[in-house]
Amino acid sequence: MARILIVEDNALNVKLFCDLLAAHGHEPQAVTDSRQALDAAHDFSPDLVITDIQLPHVTGFDLIRMMRADDRLSDVPIMAVTAYAARGDEERIRAAGAQAYVSKPISVMRFAETVDQLLHSANGADPENNAVDGPGPTEAGGEEESQL
Repeated sequence: MARILIVEDNALNVKLFCDLLAAHGHEPQAVTDSRQALDAAHDFSPDLVITDIQLPHVTGFDLIRMMRADDRLSDVPIMAVTAYAARGDEERIRAAGAQAYVSKPISVMRFAETVDQLLHSANGADPENNAVDGPGPTEAGGEEESQL
């Protein structure tokens, strides 16, 4: 079971992400105010951080940069999600320090696969060999595509 911190200001997305992660055996914790994300990460010690890019107060880009500059969080994998995918966004997100990028509306299958790949990579496993025990990605949430 992995500890996964979610930084997301949209309540429906928080519920979706938490439900998906819990259904796959992970322990999610959500932060809806990005100003509290670093403190929450220090307290929770996540194995993975999932952050929205379009956040009020502290943007996802800034949060990723702050986590990369923090000795306690610099090695934690980060997955960015955003509804505003524009040309060059993936490159900017990766340049900020995120290892993965998923655009909204999310594909439940792609979301779950990306989480598994990041966790396996962080544990030194081969990211191409990411077999997962438990229910398949689409079994957890029903519909393959989220409407969020």
